[in-house]
Amino acid sequence: MTNLDRAPVSFAVHIPDADLEPEPLDPSQIVSGEPVVTGKVLWESADGEQVRGIWQITPGIVTDIEANELFVVVSGRATIDVEGGETLEVGPGSACVLREGDRTTWTVHETLRKAYHISL
Repeated sequence: MTNLDRAPVSFAVHIPDADLEPEPLDPSQIVSGEPVVTGKVLWESADGEQVRGIWQITPGIVTDIEANELFVVVSGRATIDVEGGETLEVGPGSACVLREGDRTTWTVHETLRKAYHISL
Protein backbone atom coordinates (compact mmCIF):
# COMPACT_ATOMS: atom_id res chain seq x y z
CA MET A 1 0.00 0.00 0.00
CA THR A 2 1.40 3.41 -0.97
CA ASN A 3 1.01 6.70 0.87
CA LEU A 4 -1.61 7.68 -1.71
CA ASP A 5 -3.67 4.64 -0.75
CA ARG A 6 -3.81 5.97 2.80
CA ALA A 7 -4.13 9.63 1.79
CA PRO A 8 -6.65 11.81 3.58
CA VAL A 9 -9.58 13.18 1.60
CA SER A 10 -7.54 16.25 0.63
CA PHE A 11 -4.03 15.84 -0.82
CA ALA A 12 -1.77 17.05 -3.61
CA VAL A 13 0.32 15.10 -6.12
CA HIS A 14 2.90 16.47 -8.54
CA ILE A 15 1.61 14.71 -11.64
CA PRO A 16 4.71 15.00 -13.87
CA ASP A 17 6.87 13.19 -11.28
CA ALA A 18 4.37 10.63 -9.96
CA ASP A 19 5.56 7.02 -10.09
CA LEU A 20 3.23 4.93 -12.23
CA GLU A 21 2.68 1.19 -12.38
CA PRO A 22 2.34 -1.02 -15.49
CA GLU A 23 -1.21 -1.49 -16.78
CA PRO A 24 -1.40 -4.30 -19.32
CA LEU A 25 -2.88 -3.25 -22.66
CA ASP A 26 -5.04 -5.84 -24.42
CA PRO A 27 -3.08 -6.73 -27.60
CA SER A 28 -6.34 -6.59 -29.59
CA GLN A 29 -6.47 -2.82 -28.89
CA ILE A 30 -3.09 -2.16 -30.54
CA VAL A 31 -3.40 -0.96 -34.14
CA SER A 32 0.21 0.15 -34.64
CA GLY A 33 3.46 0.45 -32.73
CA GLU A 34 4.31 -0.92 -29.31
CA PRO A 35 2.51 1.43 -26.90
CA VAL A 36 3.03 0.90 -23.18
CA VAL A 37 0.44 2.00 -20.60
CA THR A 38 1.15 2.91 -16.98
CA GLY A 39 -1.03 4.49 -14.35
CA LYS A 40 -1.92 5.06 -10.73
CA VAL A 41 -5.32 5.29 -9.06
CA LEU A 42 -5.19 8.18 -6.61
CA TRP A 43 -8.71 7.82 -5.22
CA GLU A 44 -11.71 5.54 -5.68
CA SER A 45 -15.15 5.95 -4.14
CA ALA A 46 -16.29 3.26 -1.71
CA ASP A 47 -18.83 1.99 -4.25
CA GLY A 48 -16.23 1.93 -7.06
CA GLU A 49 -18.34 4.26 -9.22
CA GLN A 50 -15.84 7.16 -9.23
CA VAL A 51 -12.11 6.84 -9.94
CA ARG A 52 -9.43 9.55 -10.07
CA GLY A 53 -5.88 8.98 -11.15
CA ILE A 54 -2.96 9.46 -13.50
CA TRP A 55 -2.53 7.56 -16.79
CA GLN A 56 0.24 7.49 -19.36
CA ILE A 57 0.70 5.93 -22.80
CA THR A 58 3.75 5.87 -25.08
CA PRO A 59 3.52 6.49 -28.85
CA GLY A 60 1.45 4.18 -31.01
CA ILE A 61 -2.14 3.73 -32.16
CA VAL A 62 -4.75 2.02 -29.95
CA THR A 63 -8.51 1.60 -29.85
CA ASP A 64 -10.75 1.84 -26.80
CA ILE A 65 -14.36 1.94 -25.64
CA GLU A 66 -14.60 4.83 -23.21
CA ALA A 67 -16.19 5.40 -19.83
CA ASN A 68 -17.58 8.80 -18.76
CA GLU A 69 -14.31 10.63 -18.29
CA LEU A 70 -12.92 14.10 -17.81
CA PHE A 71 -9.16 14.37 -18.18
CA VAL A 72 -6.50 17.06 -18.43
CA VAL A 73 -3.34 16.41 -20.42
CA VAL A 74 -0.18 17.21 -18.46
CA SER A 75 2.35 16.30 -21.15
CA GLY A 76 2.52 14.74 -24.59
CA ARG A 77 0.26 14.91 -27.60
CA ALA A 78 -2.38 12.71 -29.23
CA THR A 79 -5.19 12.71 -31.77
CA ILE A 80 -8.36 10.98 -30.60
CA ASP A 81 -10.80 9.95 -33.31
CA VAL A 82 -14.30 9.43 -31.88
CA GLU A 83 -16.27 7.06 -34.12
CA GLY A 84 -19.19 8.97 -35.60
CA GLY A 85 -18.02 12.16 -33.93
CA GLU A 86 -15.19 14.61 -33.64
CA THR A 87 -11.45 14.26 -34.03
CA LEU A 88 -9.86 15.69 -30.89
CA GLU A 89 -6.33 17.11 -30.82
CA VAL A 90 -5.03 17.09 -27.25
CA GLY A 91 -1.80 18.30 -25.69
CA PRO A 92 -0.55 19.94 -22.48
CA GLY A 93 -3.34 21.88 -20.83
CA SER A 94 -6.13 20.31 -22.91
CA ALA A 95 -9.26 19.30 -21.00
CA CYS A 96 -11.22 16.53 -22.70
CA VAL A 97 -14.57 14.89 -22.01
CA LEU A 98 -15.31 11.41 -23.34
CA ARG A 99 -18.71 9.78 -23.07
CA GLU A 100 -19.46 6.24 -21.94
CA GLY A 101 -19.53 3.96 -24.96
CA ASP A 102 -17.54 6.26 -27.26
CA ARG A 103 -15.45 4.09 -29.58
CA THR A 104 -12.12 5.82 -30.00
CA THR A 105 -8.85 5.46 -31.83
CA TRP A 106 -5.91 7.14 -30.11
CA THR A 107 -2.91 8.13 -32.21
CA VAL A 108 -0.29 9.00 -29.61
CA HIS A 109 2.37 11.24 -31.16
CA GLU A 110 4.37 11.91 -27.96
CA THR A 111 4.14 10.03 -24.66
CA LEU A 112 0.92 11.36 -23.13
CA ARG A 113 0.30 11.76 -19.40
CA LYS A 114 -3.09 12.82 -18.08
CA ALA A 115 -4.93 13.29 -14.81
CA TYR A 116 -8.45 11.85 -15.00
CA HIS A 117 -11.79 11.44 -13.29
CA ILE A 118 -13.97 8.53 -14.44
CA SER A 119 -17.62 7.99 -13.54
CA LEU A 120 -18.72 4.39 -14.00
